[in-house]
Amino acid sequence: MKKIKVYLDTSTISHLYAEDVPEKENETNLLWEDFIKGKYDIYVSQVVMTEIQKCSEPKREKMLRRMQEIELTVLHESDEVEYLANEYIKAGVLKAKSSDDCFHIAYAVINNCDVIVSWNFKHLVNFRTIDRVRVVNAINRYKEIGIISPNMLLEEVDEE
Repeated sequence: MKKIKVYLDTSTISHLYAEDVPEKENETNLLWEDFIKGKYDIYVSQVVMTEIQKCSEPKREKMLRRMQEIELTVLHESDEVEYLANEYIKAGVLKAKSSDDCFHIAYAVINNCDVIVSWNFKHLVNFRTIDRVRVVNAINRYKEIGIISPNMLLEEVDEE
């Protein structure tokens, strides 16, 4: 069976260490175990790497160390990614000041990821954004992409 191609935005990696929201931290770490087991093909972009570099220590080092636990592919910018990110901004998916989030979406779409996993409910994991991305992708003949929170990717565990 083909593995699901998962794009991680920075919020997912950041929540590996989010003591202020223990439920999200726990769910992120549970999902990370699935990543370690190789259940998914994992992708991040150069935007994610840049955002992590802007984090303060010791969190930055902890996140980079955890990323080494999983097999992942770092996606690099292309003219097509830049074009699509700008199309999202022009269509009002998000404002220009949130261009990094448009780039996260564009990287995932251009590289045929199945889902974007994010804890960013303000800009990414919400009906308005998902609907507008669907419209822009259809107009530009790109496939639809799921935008979900990490707990939506967790496999249900039966507790008997």
